[in-house]
Amino acid sequence: MAVQLTLALAGTIRHDGNGGVTDDLADAAGLARWLRDQAGPLRGYDHDLAPPADLPDEQTRLDVVALRRAVRTLLARAVAPEPPSRADRASLLTPAEAVRQLNAAAGRLPTSPRLHWPDDAAPTLTRHSGPAEPRLRLTAALARAAVDFLAGPERAQLRACPAPRCVRYFVKEHARQQWCKPSCGNRARVARHYQRQQAGR
Repeated sequence: MAVQLTLALAGTIRHDGNGGVTDDLADAAGLARWLRDQAGPLRGYDHDLAPPADLPDEQTRLDVVALRRAVRTLLARAVAPEPPSRADRASLLTPAEAVRQLNAAAGRLPTSPRLHWPDDAAPTLTRHSGPAEPRLRLTAALARAAVDFLAGPERAQLRACPAPRCVRYFVKEHARQQWCKPSCGNRARVARHYQRQQAGR
């Protein structure tokens, strides 16, 4: 869940299909759509977090975009010494600032453990968050997912997709995987073929 949510947040900056980059969080409507799509993974980090009934306010959007920048900075650091995503080369924070921002967002919502032990079942542990404004709950959930991913073993398989025009990060699912999805592999092969033809002229 941490991987899915972190890569989904980073993936809100993506190739636009025309050689440029688009931002799915460029406005409140885009953030609202993304939050609806991520409702399940978000509830995994905060059971009380619900998608907004109305459009998120501009401050919420700005907070999520700032957190995304910190996350993408740390994803770029995680793939080093390989190059970061093309979308990040000119917009990265310092790693220390990105860590500070991520930790600050994750710590804005204190949680406490709760033991549940029904008569006819084994005990379970959940974490309960106290009351807080939705904006803080949202950024805390996203930051905690990123912390879990970046501190976990799957971080070692993180890559920036090298396909032409792609700006995504992905986690390798098998040793031979080179691109985030098959269409990126096809595009990379076509680009290499074109370059070979041009060099042969």
